[in-house]
Amino acid sequence: MAALIRSTLAVVTGTLASRVLGFVRDLVVARVFGADAGTDAFFVAFKIPNLLRRLFAEGSFSLAFVPVLSDYRANRPFAELKAFVEGAAGTLGAALFAVTAVGVVAAPLLILMFAPGFSGDQDKQSLAAELLRLTFPYLGFISLTAFAGSILNTYHRFAVPAFTPVLLNLSLIACALWLAPRLEQPIVALGWGVLLAGLAQLAFQLPFLGRLGLLPRPRLALRDEGVRRLLRLMGPALFGASLTQISLLLDTLFASFLAEGSISWLYYSNRLMEFPLGILGTTVGTLIVPRLSLQHARGSAEEFSRTLDWALRWVLLLGLPAAVGLLVLAKPIMLTLLHYGAFSLTDVEMSARSLMAYALGLVVSVAIRVLAPGYYAREDVRTPVRIAVVALIANLGLNLLLMGPLAHAGLALATTLATGLNAALLLAGLLRARVYRPQRGWMPFSLRLLLAVAAMTLVLHWVSGDAAAWVDMGSGERIGGLGLSIGAGVGSYGLALLLLGLRERHLRPLDRAR
Repeated sequence: MAALIRSTLAVVTGTLASRVLGFVRDLVVARVFGADAGTDAFFVAFKIPNLLRRLFAEGSFSLAFVPVLSDYRANRPFAELKAFVEGAAGTLGAALFAVTAVGVVAAPLLILMFAPGFSGDQDKQSLAAELLRLTFPYLGFISLTAFAGSILNTYHRFAVPAFTPVLLNLSLIACALWLAPRLEQPIVALGWGVLLAGLAQLAFQLPFLGRLGLLPRPRLALRDEGVRRLLRLMGPALFGASLTQISLLLDTLFASFLAEGSISWLYYSNRLMEFPLGILGTTVGTLIVPRLSLQHARGSAEEFSRTLDWALRWVLLLGLPAAVGLLVLAKPIMLTLLHYGAFSLTDVEMSARSLMAYALGLVVSVAIRVLAPGYYAREDVRTPVRIAVVALIANLGLNLLLMGPLAHAGLALATTLATGLNAALLLAGLLRARVYRPQRGWMPFSLRLLLAVAAMTLVLHWVSGDAAAWVDMGSGERIGGLGLSIGAGVGSYGLALLLLGLRERHLRPLDRAR
């Protein structure tokens, strides 16, 4: 229990630091650049390698790599484990080099594919292609960083991978404030910031691999047993692990046909939604993926189910109030964090609309971080792939249906609905296969949460007041008002849970896996 608490605190602290600096980063970018054609071009150029990173590294690779690595750790000598790590590093590195080279050469074509609406503006299209040539190599560096982080997480060295994303935010802030004023096209500074961040993040983790004796000497090993097993798992996992990111890319594609600024509004609202999603989803997912993989390697089916149950309870306990908080405080949050400099009141209103649509899907987005590993830890890749295809098709249809009446907010709502479908089908599959068997106490637990969330909602509405009044506040008043609202919401939720009888024993992990 003590080890789990230490691990949780390490992940939460690092993730929280990264998310807070992410807010500072977005505040700086919004204030310096606003929401215009230049920021639209950068966000597309950054989204493409970032999406591929989540699909290739954090999605298919990490979810396939950790179960195989855990099996080697539990059942093989250290020499075989290290040979597997070196073969995986060399094979991944070669693939990333090839993909990066193609991406840099084909940058203009990729911009046309992912933002076809830019084709009517040659300057915007050319700028986006220039930025993509700078940001695309980030895919290679950050994928290798994710590879290193997966090894560290498997050995319960959670703090270093959790802190690493801080370096991206620091790099972008520095480039926006120092480099941008020195360039003919200031927005290009953000492209350099992304590239430098990729290098820094990889270099930061390498010494910690060395302490484990697992700093690899990469070698191409396509015939290695472990690498071939890894590749078999990676292929189908490519789409199944990353529906949310594919949905966000679809949002960008469709938004390129909408009013100027739509891509930026979606970006800022998604970034704000990712604050709780990143803390909750990253923390829970980081902790349970190696845990589930090790339990499966040991044949501990009952502990496997209990870990899923424990994680899902925490998803609801923390995800529900976070979602309600975003819904109620969407406009105050936008006004407080972004309504400065070039970021207009219209930008605030439009971004708040899409933030509310994304917030509706916060709980199911976090739940997917728990449910998908329930398949991949058992090396079942076919089921989540089939589910992802169904949800992706649904997302396409919902985008076409909702973007007309709701514009960019309709795209955000389509992502939310498709994500909910994905989570529901994943849960149904685990229940049907009896891999997950819910523990006793779900009914009273859920009732307590719903009543506590209802009480918190009333308090938030009362403390925050009319959102229109926030427009006339100064920045200090807004910060104070937002802090008061969040504090009142957290306090009322916690107090309500205590009064309703929720205790620490209801949330303890039910197994002792290490």
